[in-house]
Amino acid sequence: MSRYIDLSHSLENGMPAFRMRNPDGTSTQFSASIKPFLTHEQSKPKYDSKAAFEITELNIHTSVGTYLDSPYHRYPEMRDISELLLEELILTGIVIDVRGRKPFEPVGPEVLPLPEVMRGKAVLFCFGWDAHWGKEEYYSYPFISRDCVETLIAAGVKIAGVDTINIDDNHDPERPAHSWLLKKNILVVENLCNLAGLIGKEFRFYCVPVKGKKVAAMPVRAFGEVQ
Repeated sequence: MSRYIDLSHSLENGMPAFRMRNPDGTSTQFSASIKPFLTHEQSKPKYDSKAAFEITELNIHTSVGTYLDSPYHRYPEMRDISELLLEELILTGIVIDVRGRKPFEPVGPEVLPLPEVMRGKAVLFCFGWDAHWGKEEYYSYPFISRDCVETLIAAGVKIAGVDTINIDDNHDPERPAHSWLLKKNILVVENLCNLAGLIGKEFRFYCVPVKGKKVAAMPVRAFGEVQ
């Protein structure tokens, strides 16, 4: 019988999201707005008070919560979220235990298993950074190094995921992880959580987004299925 581990943060009003640094040194904080468009009470007259429904209004930047980046996120000529195949979004997963790292500490390829172990899989890095979710500490995080990115590409992985706000060092404007992985059609998932529960286990990883056309990224309900 299968057991499921939820790997997603809840999407909620006012939730924390990434910050984009501006040229003047300030930053733009992204978030989500969720509110009733039509409340139960407001809808009652439409049904002669025999039924009531809420219609919820959701206003987000799509890179919020636990989300998936498509190649279009980095390259305008490449595939968007709607063009991704289901078989790319449901894969055998492997979790790399990289807990205990310091903020902005790079993780190199020495943590990775043999290439044949990773080939065709979703490789997810458990920094344990989800413990800082909603706190200022979440914005200072470890990341995977350039050498690690190159090793993932050479191994033929299909998805790279992290439980931090960014797979890249946000001090590096080239963004090598996003740039190199997405160029090779290797998808990126960020802001995962609960990965520690999958360390050392065989599982299927699911990260299916809403099928949005001309959408660069999209929140997902990511989870692991353990047999």
